Amino acid sequence: MQASSTDYLVFMPSSPPISLIPKGIRDFLEVAIIAGGGVLVKPNQAEGVIWTDPSDPKGLRDLLDTYPHIRWVQLPWAGIEPYLDVLDHDRIWTAGKGVYAEEVAEHALGLALSGMRNIANYARVSTWGLPVGTSLHDTNVTILGAGGIATSLIRLLRPFGCHITVLRRHDIALTDADQTATLNALPTVFPKTDLLVLALALTPETKQIINATTLALLPRHAWLVNVARGQHVVTDDLVDAINSGTIAGAALDVTDPEPLPDNHPLWSLPQCIITPHIANTPEMAIPVLAKRVTENVRRFGANEELIGIVDVQAGY
Repeated sequence: MQASSTDYLVFMPSSPPISLIPKGIRDFLEVAIIAGGGVLVKPNQAEGVIWTDPSDPKGLRDLLDTYPHIRWVQLPWAGIEPYLDVLDHDRIWTAGKGVYAEEVAEHALGLALSGMRNIANYARVSTWGLPVGTSLHDTNVTILGAGGIATSLIRLLRPFGCHITVLRRHDIALTDADQTATLNALPTVFPKTDLLVLALALTPETKQIINATTLALLPRHAWLVNVARGQHVVTDDLVDAINSGTIAGAALDVTDPEPLPDNHPLWSLPQCIITPHIANTPEMAIPVLAKRVTENVRRFGANEELIGIVDVQAGY
């Protein structure tokens, strides 16, 4: 890279000019950008932007309106709901799709085992109790969603001999699943489901997909695990379903509302396990996100297809 002035820079093709904005939130990404061959620049010189603020879609929209020459935006999160109104067809958008799949799938398996084997309940008591629990072996597992989390979870479930059904938006078979169908098959699949895992994107079609009607389709021994978004579930309906014995229980890493208020009924249900949206902690996220950014910066500089491209029409 050579500079003829502070306002004009000439970059080698393999050294794409990238801005990290806002600065000071995820500074470890500076190292990731440089490792990918990128050069850190101001927005007026940038061809790509790594946007790091999860709560300022207006700030990003203002930035892109001011610097329309920016060709690529990387959002670090798998779920990009707050930024849906910012997406456009004028540039390439990438998100953290699949970045945290291994960690989240691991947490989903842990939640399932803790619920089905009654481990969470045993951990709360202070006296010897009666034997309670259901084995995961040879059960029917239904996963809503066919992204990286589903793929990783299928691999983790294989040693348990589960029959795995994936319900997704498109009627395209997911490798390693025993059965793949669209979400329209939900009424026929749910009655045979022992474990239901939510690992799908939040869209208008999937918001509140788990409600009184769909919960009633599940067997009474079924467990629900949600590592996707809280708004997939009608929370009041879930509370009623657990209290009435419609399902055996639920293990939730996400809730609606979130954070879940201290006095919410879900906290007091012995058949409910709640973790505070920690399927992917910062300690887990930093190395895998840095690796993704490094690889995408390298690909951007080499004019190769980027990883985690957002379908602007679909919103994920």
